[in-house]
Amino acid sequence: MARIQPIPLDALPAPLADAVARGCANRMLSSTVPVQVWAHRPELAQAWLATLETMHVSGVLDGRLRELVRLRIASITTCKACQLARKDDAVSEEDIACLSADDARFSPHEKAALRYAELFAADYMAIDDAVFAELGRHFSTAQIVELNMFCALMLAGGRMTYVQQAYAE
Repeated sequence: MARIQPIPLDALPAPLADAVARGCANRMLSSTVPVQVWAHRPELAQAWLATLETMHVSGVLDGRLRELVRLRIASITTCKACQLARKDDAVSEEDIACLSADDARFSPHEKAALRYAELFAADYMAIDDAVFAELGRHFSTAQIVELNMFCALMLAGGRMTYVQQAYAE
């Protein structure tokens, strides 16, 4: 049970309800429960969803890469909802079983992003100029900025969902 009572979907303000419907339709959201908790502050919930939606729908990182990064961070935050969700069919269960920056199944740019995500979520003090230089070998500046922002949202969202227990009703 969520630690903060979720607002029923039919009680969400129309703009937030529309954002939730879009997020479910495009697989950005795998569960509405976290958003229903955030709905106690609907303007903030809408802003969070708008940022996620921009990355999900028109981001400069491809869906497979985002999904690998999201799932790697979810394995670190132990967010149940995040770990169970699947947002891109290009990531297989075999990929998930081997989800490490060291696994040979991943391309060099996927390894760089996974390494960055691992450090971002578990050892951020180890992120140095060399890590950014490696990212620069595989990604444009815009992609690096988006990767940073995506990691931040996934880390914060996973931890928030876990703490609020906003993954089950």
